[in-house]
Amino acid sequence: MAVYIEQLQVTDAEALYKFELENRSFFEEMVPTRGDDYYNPEIFNKRHEALLEEQVQGGSYFYLIKDNDSSILGRINLVDIDESHKIGYLGYRVGQANTGKGIAYIALKILIETVIDEDIKQIIAKTTTNNIASQRVLEKNGFERIDTSSEEFEMNGQKMSFVNYALIISSC
Repeated sequence: MAVYIEQLQVTDAEALYKFELENRSFFEEMVPTRGDDYYNPEIFNKRHEALLEEQVQGGSYFYLIKDNDSSILGRINLVDIDESHKIGYLGYRVGQANTGKGIAYIALKILIETVIDEDIKQIIAKTTTNNIASQRVLEKNGFERIDTSSEEFEMNGQKMSFVNYALIISSC
């Protein structure tokens, strides 16, 4: 399966909403919930518009992970970019039907190649201690584990912490 990333667009709202709704319970097993409001169509559309505006203003890149049919497989973002230090913060999620296929690995590899051209020098990421697959994706793409937060929180009846990663990008 060919995978590519494409910057978020106005026309993606309906398909993205469907993707998020279909994968809500799956995502909430691994990451804290976005809350019920997020899934209200009007609020979702306003948030979508806000992301597009943030992307235009600079400081964040929002991408959808797609296949040959332009179906949404996931999303990957680099946000809160600190222009002076050239640091961005990574977030990604792949839909349940497409996990375990290397899609997150490929999408992250493409994102890293893309942001080198945007003069990003460091990417910071975090995942939960129970999300071993995400930890592997980060490590296979060259991220180094920085630390595990000493603060625990409970999610879905499990105690966990955040695991922090960083990737230093050196342009050749």
